[in-house]
Amino acid sequence: MERWKEIERIPAPVIVPTYGPLTGMRVLMTGSIVAAPFSASLLAEYGAEVIHIERPKVGDPYREQAPVVKHGDKRVSAGWIQEARNKLSLTLEINFRIPESREIFLSLIKNCDVWVENMVWTEKLGITEKMLLEVNPKLVIAHISGFGRPQFGGVPSECDRPSYDPIGQAEGGYMYVNGFPEPSPPSHAATFINDYLTAMFAVNGILMAYIHAQKTGQGQAVDIAQIEAMSKVLNDTFVQYFLLGKVRERKGNKVAIFQPGNLFKTIDNKYLYIGAYGPAVYGRFIKALGLDLDKYSHEAAGGSVEAINSELGLELNQIATEWVAAREAEKAKEYLLNLKVPCGIVRTSAELADSEHYEKRGNFVQYVDETLEETVKAFGFCPKMSATPAQVWRGAPKIGQDTEVILHTILGYSESEIVDFKEKGVI
Repeated sequence: MERWKEIERIPAPVIVPTYGPLTGMRVLMTGSIVAAPFSASLLAEYGAEVIHIERPKVGDPYREQAPVVKHGDKRVSAGWIQEARNKLSLTLEINFRIPESREIFLSLIKNCDVWVENMVWTEKLGITEKMLLEVNPKLVIAHISGFGRPQFGGVPSECDRPSYDPIGQAEGGYMYVNGFPEPSPPSHAATFINDYLTAMFAVNGILMAYIHAQKTGQGQAVDIAQIEAMSKVLNDTFVQYFLLGKVRERKGNKVAIFQPGNLFKTIDNKYLYIGAYGPAVYGRFIKALGLDLDKYSHEAAGGSVEAINSELGLELNQIATEWVAAREAEKAKEYLLNLKVPCGIVRTSAELADSEHYEKRGNFVQYVDETLEETVKAFGFCPKMSATPAQVWRGAPKIGQDTEVILHTILGYSESEIVDFKEKGVI
């Protein structure tokens, strides 16, 4: 067949509008919950034309992840509403034993700059990096997995392991240091933070490889492992072990190396975090509490592990705990901020939704979700950009909403060919 050899590459964008710094980039994404889709979502928010491949009829399981939003007889995941906007949905049975599937997929690869996947078993489907780079020498291939791809090193049986967010947190070392000391167990961070960090590293790798490909014409594979994303954000944990022989332990909410750096409960049952790193800010905190800086000096009570665990340091922590406990959160915050002492109240989603600051920052956007066919409100964008801002040009798509337009506009298939694909169950 190999029709893909004859077709001309159609530059992006041809379906999505022109906006953002990544306009002109086309991304093919084959993956589900959560890292691969989120990395594609970030690219889509800043202008990339993103094609999300879903299985025919079944769709991406992310669409059904609880909690589900219902509108009449329509239903869709709240996560899908937030993360799938700006994407094009193409249904395709990815199996290279099916000639039509192979042809469509390779034609898409020829027309894309980036392929993002988290399927792990790509070789079992007949897909290899060598093949794809022959089809498109400038292609950036982003592999997202729990433990990495064997061609980048590692134990093959480890690379083949399945993974989800908390597994990455556990195996990457993050869960061990998160939470309170024994006898409390380690704790995982909520909202798939490992997947989101993995996605951020993926976007970083994709953009670096994309710039290189545009300069040199040479594509490459980028390998992003959940465990390594977690280990990468552990600060000096490994240097501590290698050079000092120390294993970082859980400390709860209290910073282990200076104070104040802790979460304190207020009289109105809220929580106020106070952090004051360095002699100058520490001095402002001591004065804010009406204490004698000569007695509770930075060196004696706040500036080191030894200082905060000394009798004087422990006494200072107790005084701070009692000071906050006698005050309402908002009043304590305003008082400390007036004296330039950094602090913050633990906020709920309801409080942030009602935040004047968030509102004036434009942090919430409204758009029509394609599945529900109603206007929804969701979180907007980070980062903000002055010249090439992100935007939502369309809400999250219905299953296969864009299959026909993609096959016709980008790949040049006729209406009769598309009908034939449907009859065969290819799309």
